[in-house]
Amino acid sequence: MKNIVCSVLCFVLVLGSFPQVAAQGVASANGTTLSPVIADPDWVFLAPDTVRVQFRVESRQGFSGSARLCLKVTTDDYVPVREMSVGLPAGVQTITSQAFDLTGVAPGFYRCTAWVESAGKELVKTSFQVGYEPEKIVSPRDARPDFEAFWAETRRQLDQVPMEARTESMPQYDGARQIYHVQMKSFGNVMIEGFYAVPKGGGRYPALIGFMGYGSEPYIPSPNGNADFCELILSVRGQGIQKAKNPYGDWIVWGLERKEDYYYRGAFMDLIRGIDFLYSRPEVDTSKIVAEGGSQGGAFTLVACALDHRIKAAAPTIPFLSDYRDYFRIVPWPYRSFQTYMSRNPGRSWEDIYQLLTYFDVKNFCGLIRCPIFMSVGLQDDVCPPHTNFSGYNLITAPKKYLVAPEQAHGVPRSWYATRMAFFREVLGLKQ
Repeated sequence: MKNIVCSVLCFVLVLGSFPQVAAQGVASANGTTLSPVIADPDWVFLAPDTVRVQFRVESRQGFSGSARLCLKVTTDDYVPVREMSVGLPAGVQTITSQAFDLTGVAPGFYRCTAWVESAGKELVKTSFQVGYEPEKIVSPRDARPDFEAFWAETRRQLDQVPMEARTESMPQYDGARQIYHVQMKSFGNVMIEGFYAVPKGGGRYPALIGFMGYGSEPYIPSPNGNADFCELILSVRGQGIQKAKNPYGDWIVWGLERKEDYYYRGAFMDLIRGIDFLYSRPEVDTSKIVAEGGSQGGAFTLVACALDHRIKAAAPTIPFLSDYRDYFRIVPWPYRSFQTYMSRNPGRSWEDIYQLLTYFDVKNFCGLIRCPIFMSVGLQDDVCPPHTNFSGYNLITAPKKYLVAPEQAHGVPRSWYATRMAFFREVLGLKQ
């Protein structure tokens, strides 16, 4: 995070209860419970509101005279913002504190670590993130001048590959939809696969294409879910259905020597080939194709929307593969995969790697998106951190909205699936 402004924090203890309910991040140990209590429902504050965090502290035995509540705040890439502590009144069992007001900070996400200590011993500790003005996070597009030409040529090469799609019924999965195993040829004549669900009623239907997370095990669409949609769950090359025979090793560092050979060049074209498949199906209403996916699948969703405007709406969650320079400062993976690659390839420089990755960085695709986007973010995510989610989202000029799940790490709440489908139905003009 850049241009962090010096912050001012106020810390006030209030005895007794507080009207709000303690949220996630509760920690208990040594007879002491520490809970963040945050006024904003998604823990992401927007101006003119001040970032405000409270704590509820409970001690089964009552606090000793040496007990203190301590707080440390850093940026999401661990730049210190403030550290402080305050004494807890002796003998009191429950305290709710207005822990801090964090003012004058830049848009971004902040790591809060709070703990209770007594006589130099840490009794209980909790950590969590809060956000401030995420739509004002600035991570400029850094695509090379030939970015769009590179992808246009790649798409031209894909279009020269006959799809030769084959479907095989899977009658063991019986329900309102018939399930098929699908194979098709993609970029470089690589065979990719998927599972495809078709409603049994006949006619033409809207279609949902789902993209999978990095290294996900293969899964099929529910025979009874989304029963009025066709649905394709796509396995890109070497992943999903094909993972047992993966020839690429660690996908994210395969072919890093040249952009023409990098794994994600072909994988991104596999997304387009999946849309080609839906367009080839007589049961699909091709004016009503939507896309979704989480993590790597979230990245795939955004890239597919940028490269293929046949998608009418999309709902990416916790998107991966974005804003690499900042990403590698915030969390240890996938940075460590690149470190391993660099140790084995001493002739490469980090600048070489970053320059190549500009062709595959999700944020560089986002300005090309034309369809409505609904993004879901896990505020506590240390795999695809929210900073990197918003670095691309903020470059989208199409209609967009987001949902932040404050309690989620690398995942989405169960309610997201219904929320996502309601969004798709609204955009497509379908009955809810």
